[in-house]
Amino acid sequence: MPHSKRKTRWYRGSRYHGWGQIGQHRKSGGRGGFGRAGFKKHKWFYVLKYDRDHFGRHGFVSRYPDKKIINVGDLENFFDKVVDGVLDLDKLGFDKLVGKGKLSRPLKILVKEASEKAIKKVSEAGGEVVLVK
Repeated sequence: MPHSKRKTRWYRGSRYHGWGQIGQHRKSGGRGGFGRAGFKKHKWFYVLKYDRDHFGRHGFVSRYPDKKIINVGDLENFFDKVVDGVLDLDKLGFDKLVGKGKLSRPLKILVKEASEKAIKKVSEAGGEVVLVK
């Protein structure tokens, strides 16, 4: 709220408001540069206090795509998706069948990849694994 006792009121008309003639207290020099300028120099303590992870590389990106796998024992959850005795794991979004668990009924399973143990367990239950490209 403006009032007569405030410093800016009695500095009206004085041009520099007590900061000197040659551009002091103006532009970005007073704040140490624009944006993140000075983070390795005069703003280093700010980095340590508020932005510890600003510099460097963090984590990694795998060059191998993630395969979505499913266990033989989890196939029972998809019995409602079986059409004519065939379960198409490729259409369900799975890339590989692995051998943990047991299969309770014979199925023909279509999948891109399967472990030897998974193929053995499915064939023991009376089914078959067909590898699809």
